[in-house]
Amino acid sequence: MRKYLLSSAAMIASVLLTGSALAEIKLGVAGPLTGPNAAFGAQLQKGAEQAVADINAAGGINGEQIVLTLGDDVSDPKQGVSVANKFVGDGVTFVVGNFNSSVSIPSSEVFAENGILQVTPASTNPTFTERSLWNTFRTCGRDDQQGAVAGGYIASNLKDKKVAVIHDKTTYGQGLADETKKAMNAAGVTEVMYEGVNVGDKDFSSLISKMKAAGVEVVYWGGLHTEGGLIIRQSADAGFKPVVMSGDGITSDEFASIGGPAVEGTLMTFGPDPRKNPASADAVAKFRAAGFEPEAYTLYSYAAVQVIAEGIKRAGSTDAQAVAAKLHEGEPITTVIGSLAYDAKGDRKDADYTMYVWKPNADGKITYAQMD
Repeated sequence: MRKYLLSSAAMIASVLLTGSALAEIKLGVAGPLTGPNAAFGAQLQKGAEQAVADINAAGGINGEQIVLTLGDDVSDPKQGVSVANKFVGDGVTFVVGNFNSSVSIPSSEVFAENGILQVTPASTNPTFTERSLWNTFRTCGRDDQQGAVAGGYIASNLKDKKVAVIHDKTTYGQGLADETKKAMNAAGVTEVMYEGVNVGDKDFSSLISKMKAAGVEVVYWGGLHTEGGLIIRQSADAGFKPVVMSGDGITSDEFASIGGPAVEGTLMTFGPDPRKNPASADAVAKFRAAGFEPEAYTLYSYAAVQVIAEGIKRAGSTDAQAVAAKLHEGEPITTVIGSLAYDAKGDRKDADYTMYVWKPNADGKITYAQMD
């Protein structure tokens, strides 16, 4: 964990524009910058960095420049709390993060107690915004919304198949699996298996044998890309090729790198691809020019900074509670992922999910594409 300042070029430009040093707004970015989920951490980091660079280049917020501090939580709740406490000591007032719901939830309590507003681009577990905390917001949707779409799809399109619901026992993975199970059960589809595996497991031969014996034809995976990719690869190697569906936790091209050709045909829920939103065109071009593809949560992270910036402008203050009060008023905010408006809990009023499928693109690379 270290402090991260904007590039020297950006800082020099800001000084030239203003002719003097400006006050600073301290913004923390927390996520798994290292470890198996580092691809998602990079998305949060890159998205926030570009948003800050763009805002600072345009004069900052109410005449103040934003300075970033990075915190690596390695997807571990205890480390997340340590990062949160470090941010408190560093004088951070606003946070973009975390990635994992199991990290965001305990971290948010530290932030709430210390006057820090938090906007997560990726934590979808409902509990994050269901505890009546003043400081929790998200630019993504919730697992009860996502699970309803996944469960509804299974009930409508795969209802005559034998379904296994498999999860990674985490707040996110099991939570999403349970919401999907709830939705498909309500629609009349009952799973033939419900199993949990451990994060970090490498050998899924026993699970695969059990699914084969049960005649499973559809696997719903509640978890992240690493274990999900391994399950699919090992299933194919064992001659077991069910239809696989998962959620936004596999939204990284690393999923295909881990799972190999067997991931083709995997179904997935995620919000409408923000890269296709006209409001994101300029930002997308900047990311690509820098050699970074702004997939998955990159633009959600960029939008989180925009939400904070607009809240500060409307409040006319960097007091986090005053900013939160303004955001809770529900007035729409223009962002790279579209217009966002918040309810009293800090959830988006308009969050939605759609279906994707993993398939080869024009270059032959297997990646995710929104279904028609």
